[in-house]
Parts: sequence; structure tokens; C-alpha cells
Amino acid sequence: MTQPPWRHQIRIDLPDELAERARLDPEDALLAPLPEILRRHEARLRCQFEAFVGYVEEARAHGGQGYPLLAWTEATLNDPAKREKFLRSFSIRVRGEETYPAAVAEALLAELRPLEGTRLILRIAHYDTNPANNPQPPAASCAK
Repeated sequence: MTQPPWRHQIRIDLPDELAERARLDPEDALLAPLPEILRRHEARLRCQFEAFVGYVEEARAHGGQGYPLLAWTEATLNDPAKREKFLRSFSIRVRGEETYPAAVAEALLAELRPLEGTRLILRIAHYDTNPANNPQPPAASCAK
């Protein structure tokens, strides 16, 4: 049996002043050309901090059962240094999806890479869903 293809996600880190603008108005002219690139790929930014808040709210609404990262996520939200880090970090969702095929990620990366290290994008990260490529949470962080 062959393994299905792994899915991918692109994340970007923005400078503080642009991260705030991206959270409040992702079409802000100071973010150009990022909004145009995202539109071409039917993509949107999702602030990682806000995604974590949403995860915790959803988990609490369901009593925490079935949410293995709840304790880790709550601890992250309560850590000032991590809060600052994740307020600058944005995942890119394509057509509403958190992860997407490799070809979609590569096409998006081709347009974003020239902006890395500029006043607009500090860093770009490319993740895939292969557990071998991603650190797994410690068992203690999943308990709660």
C-alpha cells in the first residue's frame, strides 16, 4: 500500500508593525505586494496566535476531550515571549485549507521567496504533514 502524498503549509513571519497591520487589515497598502500574491493563489493569512486562541476556545467548548494540544497551546498563549513570536507568525491558507498539495506550496513559495529577508517578510517556513519531519509534542504536554 502506498503512502498518500504529504500535505504542505507555508508560514511567514512579519515585522511587528506589519504583523499588526496584517491582523487588522490584510489588504493594507503597506503590505504590498503580499495581498496580490495571496489573491493569485486564492490564499489568506491566518495569525498563528489567533489560531491558537481559536483552538483553545473550541477545546474548552467541548470540555477539552479530543484536543491533545490543549495544555501546550494554553501554556504557549500564557508565555509572553511565545505570545510575541506567534503574533508575528502567519500561516497561509489556500482555498480555506490549512494544508495543501506540494505543487500548490511550491508555486506559492516561488512568488514569496524573493520577499524573504526584506522589510516585508522576515522569514518563510515550509512544513509538511510527514511526522518524521515535525517534532511531536511531549506526552506530558498532551495530558489534561
